[in-house]
Amino acid sequence: MAASDSVSAPIREVFCSVQGEGPYVGARQAFVRFSGCNLNCNYCDTDFSNPGTCNYEQVEGSGIFEKIKNPVSISQLESMIRPFNKLHSVSLTGGEPLMHADFIEKLNLTSPLYLESNMTLPEQARKLTEKVAYVSGDFKLPDSLRGIGAEARETHMENTVECFKLLRKNHSRDCFCKIVVDSSTELETVTPAVESIAPYVSCVILQPETPIGRDVTNPRPSRSIQASVQNIMELQKSLLEIIDTRVIPQTHRMWGCL
Repeated sequence: MAASDSVSAPIREVFCSVQGEGPYVGARQAFVRFSGCNLNCNYCDTDFSNPGTCNYEQVEGSGIFEKIKNPVSISQLESMIRPFNKLHSVSLTGGEPLMHADFIEKLNLTSPLYLESNMTLPEQARKLTEKVAYVSGDFKLPDSLRGIGAEARETHMENTVECFKLLRKNHSRDCFCKIVVDSSTELETVTPAVESIAPYVSCVILQPETPIGRDVTNPRPSRSIQASVQNIMELQKSLLEIIDTRVIPQTHRMWGCL
């Protein structure tokens, strides 16, 4: 057994697809979806539970999955990703991948690592400051979190800013911030969040919330959706005074890819 294989992780899926969110939308990536999350967000559509097996789609877009027993070792994951080629990067997503920082730290892949994180675990983030080349960091607005009190909200904000500071943009890494917004999102809530992380990121992405189960291909928006569009445009206009701010929806849900 390789020394690195002493560390393993519960992984839900491994597959090759295209990035559906943020400034790298359309980039070809291998995706590693880890199990487990430390948050409980209102809009989340992901199952975090630890499955007995990992679904591995070796042929991209085939819809045919092989079952790999969990937890998955370092060498197993590396061999699963090896057949994928022409990759921009390997997306580490979840769940919350920072919960598995010890595992990620030992990965040896030829493609750059693209971390998709809720940015609330600074001690884990510290382990990956020299490891990841791209950081898609969420800023979870307090109203989006279930069952969180005032004191916990303050800690949440502090941890998020610290993660962005640790994984900040530099000469070898791009770091950007993604904020999920809708018709009820208030500028007074978003502005201090953006101001707190602006020195550490290349841009801010306002991602319109996609209601679970809604037909995203329907060209006729409801009144509530139209109200959301108007509000998000106003948010963007104001935030552009602080930093490059873009509105990018979830594109992968529009054409049905993973």
